[in-house]
Amino acid sequence: MRGPDSYLESGGAQLRFRDEGEGEAVVFIHGWTLDLEMWDAQAAEFSGSLRVIRFDRRGHGLSGGHPGHEPDQRDLEALLDHLRVARASVVGMSQGARTAMSFALRLPERVASLVLDGPPDLAAGTGRDPEFPINRFRELARTGGLEAFRVAWRVHPLMQLHTGDRAATELVARALARYPGLDLLDEAAPAASAMDERAIGRLQLPVLVITGERDSQARQAAADWLRHVLPQVERVQVAHAGHLPNLDNPGAYAKVLHRFLRRQSRVAA
Repeated sequence: MRGPDSYLESGGAQLRFRDEGEGEAVVFIHGWTLDLEMWDAQAAEFSGSLRVIRFDRRGHGLSGGHPGHEPDQRDLEALLDHLRVARASVVGMSQGARTAMSFALRLPERVASLVLDGPPDLAAGTGRDPEFPINRFRELARTGGLEAFRVAWRVHPLMQLHTGDRAATELVARALARYPGLDLLDEAAPAASAMDERAIGRLQLPVLVITGERDSQARQAAADWLRHVLPQVERVQVAHAGHLPNLDNPGAYAKVLHRFLRRQSRVAA
């Protein structure tokens, strides 16, 4: 069960996942229209000392099922149960940060530490996110097809890379090409609800909040809000990076994660 693609059935969907390395477990959750391969560099970096688990959220990459924030939480729980992981650090990127936080609020005993990378405004639902005009994207997909949406989303500020690395550019393009757009084609797809600020403020877990220094003002503001609300929090910006800091500057990203995870491991010991 180590290394190559494996599949798990959860809630009627076949989910692709990879399980690499040995040691304390860390789960990586990708953002919208991306998939587990966005974490290739981090898997290579961390699997020598940690157990790295990553999966395609349902309706993304090579996973089946219909996308949804509530099913994502259940899928993460099912994956940890399947792999017999009682407790893991959880890294969530962008939309995946919403899943990571929701999971930590519901099952804090399963989370050793939490990393929120480029989080949206968690106090607002997805229907109120000005950077995420889902209705416009749905109309574009309906009238022009998914390729028209992909063209528009590819040039959106949240998808822009600030690195000249060709492999990173190709990785993002491949992920976007695999994205089936089921949540765009279904106008009845539920939006994520706003999270309770008081519940977030009671979360007794070590949390790292990351943004690229060139990420949007809205994402910087959301990260700063979390810095003030969470009781145990560290706030870091990754230099020379936008909304995809693990791809823009993987070396700096790895150093930030290594430092945080090592510190939590020492505390737990």
